[in-house]
Amino acid sequence: MEFTWVVKESSSLLKTFLKQQGVSKKLLAKIKFHGGLILVNGEEKTVRYQTQLEDNVTIVIPDEGEHETMLPFSGDLDIVYEDEHLLIVNKPANVASIPAQYHPNGTMANIVKHYYNEKKYSNRIIHVVTRLDRDTTGLMLFAKHGFAHAMLDKQLQDGRLKKDYLALVSGKINELNDTGIINLPIGRDMSSLIKRQVTENGQQAMTEYKVKSVSSDIALVDIRLHTGRTHQIRVHFSAIGCPLLGDSMYGGNCELGVTRQALHCRRLELDHPFTNERLVINQPLPQDMADLIH
Repeated sequence: MEFTWVVKESSSLLKTFLKQQGVSKKLLAKIKFHGGLILVNGEEKTVRYQTQLEDNVTIVIPDEGEHETMLPFSGDLDIVYEDEHLLIVNKPANVASIPAQYHPNGTMANIVKHYYNEKKYSNRIIHVVTRLDRDTTGLMLFAKHGFAHAMLDKQLQDGRLKKDYLALVSGKINELNDTGIINLPIGRDMSSLIKRQVTENGQQAMTEYKVKSVSSDIALVDIRLHTGRTHQIRVHFSAIGCPLLGDSMYGGNCELGVTRQALHCRRLELDHPFTNERLVINQPLPQDMADLIH
């Protein structure tokens, strides 16, 4: 895979220029020791080369191959967006994002691996950028190679990659403001291997919300995450007395017909790491949540 840039600013070491383009030391080492190339105006150069204005700088990244321990699994894959760098899918409920002790196969990562194999892609290592809980539906982002993964991770860290959710909540919905920010630290619940809780010693966590509609029993809430803690939305809304419908772990109402936490990643917004286009991807509510609203 090749990437090319034109030097438009004052001269610098090639190493410095490549760092400014998001090329890490790890990637430079991979290029150097695993069959890649660094070219300037078509000629191979080292990172000590002094760039000049209008130089054409190209890196050739060797193929990743595949990770043998990630098993492929044939399953339905609802692809919402795909190009040579990114894959965005609509995850259904009751499917984990990645393999773990209690679900070693059949996850979204395994299904994507099977898809890559079917397509005979040269890069078949699975790079998960945004995960979703097993029973959360909606948009899930994969990078199709390590360079894209690193660029997208940086967007996550600096807040340029935005994730918006819709949730159905009950409980003290009459006390919900029309808009608000829940800023409560989250840490492990020591009584459980999985559960999280609001705790003074936890990591800083911030959830912004806007109430879209309210009935006598249910509120539909639009949510934007400003941090990415495990179970963040579920913990935060439980902490303010408005747990998600179907979320038995955090006190949600399970008697209204929904059999999972009523949470859906409806929107991803990000800068394409190589075209700089602002991508905005939307996904409508799944049927079980839509039925409850109606």
